[in-house]
Amino acid sequence: MNRIVLFRSLCSLCLCGSILVFVLAACQTAPQQVETPSATLAPAPTEAGPPGATSLPTRLPDAVIEAADAEYALLTNLAERAAPSVVSVQVIYATPHPVLGEEARASGFIYDAQGNIVTNAHLVAQATRITVVFDDGRAADASLVGYDAASDLAVIRVSLETARLRPLSFTEAAPLQIGQRAVILGNPFGLGSSLLTGVISGLGRQIPAAEQMTNTLSPGFQTPAVIQVDARLPLGYAGGPLLNTRGELTGVSVALRTASGLLDDLDFAVPAESVRRIIPELIATGKVDYAWLGIGSRPIEVGGGVAALAEPLSLPVSQGVLVENITPGSPAAEAGLRGGSERRLVRGADICAGGDIIVAVNEVFIANIDELLAYLVANTRPGDTIRLLIVRQGESFEVEVTLRSRPAQIPAEESACGQ
Repeated sequence: MNRIVLFRSLCSLCLCGSILVFVLAACQTAPQQVETPSATLAPAPTEAGPPGATSLPTRLPDAVIEAADAEYALLTNLAERAAPSVVSVQVIYATPHPVLGEEARASGFIYDAQGNIVTNAHLVAQATRITVVFDDGRAADASLVGYDAASDLAVIRVSLETARLRPLSFTEAAPLQIGQRAVILGNPFGLGSSLLTGVISGLGRQIPAAEQMTNTLSPGFQTPAVIQVDARLPLGYAGGPLLNTRGELTGVSVALRTASGLLDDLDFAVPAESVRRIIPELIATGKVDYAWLGIGSRPIEVGGGVAALAEPLSLPVSQGVLVENITPGSPAAEAGLRGGSERRLVRGADICAGGDIIVAVNEVFIANIDELLAYLVANTRPGDTIRLLIVRQGESFEVEVTLRSRPAQIPAEESACGQ
């Protein structure tokens, strides 16, 4: 009996030992399992509230908030630096303005320490009294120095000590690009500067000068290189500066007049390059004397550019200005430039084809008529002689043209196609 009990005890001990060895072996050989993080973001920490109240997310870290506010900090700094240069221009007319009425206001900016202020021509050209209100609320009477209806730019002057005037700086940066940030400052109410933002949505626009808010020009001439901004320009902002993110002047906002009234869905601005050319001449002489070439070319927006016509007309180049007609007696006519000689129908438009193609002016290549006009406005004056690179019947050569003053309006007796 004792032997049986002892045998059973030994068997139990052996079985338990075997199980223990198996368990230890299993622990040594089984792969260690690692928990993988869940793809679902953990809920944001919450701040405890009163019993029964809904828990609120914890405030984001300061670094996240500062990064999100960086752009607004930039605009705040820009406005603080540029605002003292921006003014409100308020005028009274002896005879009511056809669009603005008996009184009107717009914006402007301080150009130099001599008290010259830039604003819109349509606002001040016929004004009998001009008052300037500065950003800090000071007011001063102003006198008209000169205006240019073609660009809608004017200069008025106040008599104040230099220390109270802070001129706006011009851009020295690279050329503007579509998509670039645009900042519009104005002082429409005389209550201090206001700020609008947008992006540059178009470059190289042409504005017919007679469609601006003036009745003093006959149709025919264009304001070139105009900047388009995707920001609505309310009344009172015209004449104010268009700035880049450095706070530098890149253009001057202009107002347009259409058959239905004011065009305020977009902001258009005369570029800083043109302002550099126009304003000093207005200060010196009270007017602007533009150089005149005397050619006619179909606008780009109606498919008249060389790029659009190169294939259907089998042109030898894809960039430049196709000359359709030459004004008799003009500098272009005297230099021997040739207009078109045959009528061609291209995409439903009647084109005078076969004329000279201008591809460069003073060794600067141009892509279209806007670039040619912009170059002439910014870089030439009446009496200057320019060199045009011409392509005629597949051959290229240079022609010298001596420019003259732009006439009051384009002569009606332009040469017909082929004559």
